[in-house]
Amino acid sequence: MNELDTRLAALRGGTPPVNFSARAIAGLTANPGCARRALLDASGADKGLISARVGFPVRFGQSTFALARGRAFEEQIKANGAAQLLALLRERLGLAIEEASYLTLEDVGEHTGREVRAAHTANLLLRAARDPDDAGTLFDHPMLRLTVAGHTAYLEPDLVAFKVGGRFHVVEIKSFAVIDGQVDSEQVTAAARQAAVYVLALRELLADHDLDPEIVSHEVLLVTPANFANTPVVSVLDVRKQLAAIRRVLARMSHIETLLEDLPEGVTFDLAPDAEGNPTRDPAELSAALHQVPARYRPGCRAHCELAAFCREEARRDDSLDVFGPALSGLLGGVDTVSAALSLADGSRRPAEEEADIARALRHAESLRCSLP
Repeated sequence: MNELDTRLAALRGGTPPVNFSARAIAGLTANPGCARRALLDASGADKGLISARVGFPVRFGQSTFALARGRAFEEQIKANGAAQLLALLRERLGLAIEEASYLTLEDVGEHTGREVRAAHTANLLLRAARDPDDAGTLFDHPMLRLTVAGHTAYLEPDLVAFKVGGRFHVVEIKSFAVIDGQVDSEQVTAAARQAAVYVLALRELLADHDLDPEIVSHEVLLVTPANFANTPVVSVLDVRKQLAAIRRVLARMSHIETLLEDLPEGVTFDLAPDAEGNPTRDPAELSAALHQVPARYRPGCRAHCELAAFCREEARRDDSLDVFGPALSGLLGGVDTVSAALSLADGSRRPAEEEADIARALRHAESLRCSLP
């Protein structure tokens, strides 16, 4: 273990490193400027357990109903040797039914461990990549690996399809519906980010074995229900922008030395787990450690970061405009706090020369608010 790894491990203390999910890695791109999240993720700290310990248990995530609906939809289109899915892929990829084979990789004999599954998946995917006669193979729930800040993340896409013509396509199956050809843009964006993580992991696997990573297509296939039925439809997502964003944030996490240099000596996020794994660290002490690392809270953090509630409370305590999002902060220029904006709006604070334009706009907005019945 080198010096950097030793310093990062010290931040966790006796707490084992958390394994990154594809959703968590995708979420890193949503707020890449947050030093707190970058440092915690680079160290492998479990943000969910930390947040719960300081009094802000994680509340986002899918409902049990949504999870059950998603499992039912996936089972439906993979039933009978993935008959429905094969028909969709034949249409989108030019994949003839008679050319296709279907391999499930959720276990390797009696072995279901991640390391064994990842090795087995790698062998099959590399063989398919090297052998053009293996076209048409569908790999169900392969286990991929991706290095995140020195830690190995194990990732499990819904499916990888090997197309006639020699290209891999990642297939992502989601249960949110396409209604009259329209779909929630936030859900599609989240799905694209997650699929891009799988594309990157698969490309790195091929590159590590001297194969062309570009045979993994940047176009992923999103399978969702149509309208209010469970009839599946396929949408094609171009994830090149998401791939670039993920590469940038992973590169930043691998160069985390600057954040460590600014961290006061002795700061740690160790939960001090007991023999049963239950945290014993004093919550006030842990909160103080978190406050030593600057955060950049945004309202969108609530959808993808376990520490969002803690950071929001901190931003409110600090009277920060961050609680309203970057758009408002940008409009108000150098005005940094809620109280400063309000005092400019009601005229109780004399604006500095550079605040004159903002002050006039705020006073106008305040006059409009006061004129409302």
